[in-house]
Amino acid sequence: MSVLIDSPVWPWRGRRWSHLVSDVSHEELHAFVAAELGIPRRAFQGDHYDVPEDLYDVAVAAGAQPVGARELLARLTAAGLRVRKRDRAAG
Repeated sequence: MSVLIDSPVWPWRGRRWSHLVSDVSHEELHAFVAAELGIPRRAFQGDHYDVPEDLYDVAVAAGAQPVGARELLARLTAAGLRVRKRDRAAG
């Protein structure tokens, strides 16, 4: 399993958030989120889930690998799983 999570530094609506991705497949990511975090599938953002700060430690304890934001993006891109905003709008 290669589920990656960056630090919860992204502010939105009074909370801080992390990005959770897989550098293997979206199916792996969906399975991890459903089994370990209980975040609904409708929260999927095309190539990642936003994870609230209070679930960061839960995700890491369940096996998500903490990485920096740049490494997360590089590995997602290298795996061919990166979806840009304009690609989401076209799909």
